[in-house]
Amino acid sequence: MEKLLVIEDDESLAIGIKYTLEKEGFNVKVRNCISDGAKAFEEDNFDLVLLDVMLPDGNGFELCEKIRKKSEVPIIFLTACDEEVNIVLGLDLGADDYITKPFRVRELVSRLRAALRRSNMKKESNEYIDKISSGNLTLNLMERKLMKGGKEIFLTTMEYKLIAMFMKSPQKTLSRNVILEKLWDINGEFVDDNTLSVYIRRLREKIEDDPSRPRFIITVRGLGYKWNQGSK
Repeated sequence: MEKLLVIEDDESLAIGIKYTLEKEGFNVKVRNCISDGAKAFEEDNFDLVLLDVMLPDGNGFELCEKIRKKSEVPIIFLTACDEEVNIVLGLDLGADDYITKPFRVRELVSRLRAALRRSNMKKESNEYIDKISSGNLTLNLMERKLMKGGKEIFLTTMEYKLIAMFMKSPQKTLSRNVILEKLWDINGEFVDDNTLSVYIRRLREKIEDDPSRPRFIITVRGLGYKWNQGSK
């Protein structure tokens, strides 16, 4: 039985989440502030953390950053704010996903299971022992490092996932829906399409010599995007 830590200060919402997830077979522990949540995380082993952004003694971004320094446990943000900047910040700090309040029960359960499924696949996979090269780029899948002409290019968690997906599928057009579903492993209807555009733009700025005339990630009008170089 997977053990989940829910850190949410809205008591009625926390009770509802706990009730719903326990009916789905999860073991759920609830805390209502950052200090209690951090203490609970230190004292027990959890399979996933469901973390509110705004909490009485600070914000969830701070706790996410602390957890990420010592653990790869999946983290999903609960946020009442769906502004693009907040979503991108949470993902950049290492969160696996975000859910905007109010949310549907089906969406919550689906996204939790998707994050757990990705985590389990990662533990069982040996894909991180290899490197992929394309043009003057080399992606080290074990260390999650991207090198461009011998110089390391810093990538956020989501940028790494995105470029790894592209480099593993060279010369193949990927629709926006397929990309979203692979990134979050769920039905794309739950994900803000604008967030993908932000990551594509930022990734181009990091890897392209001229982002306005990309040669690696190109837009296929009406379809999606394509890694326009060979990989090996």
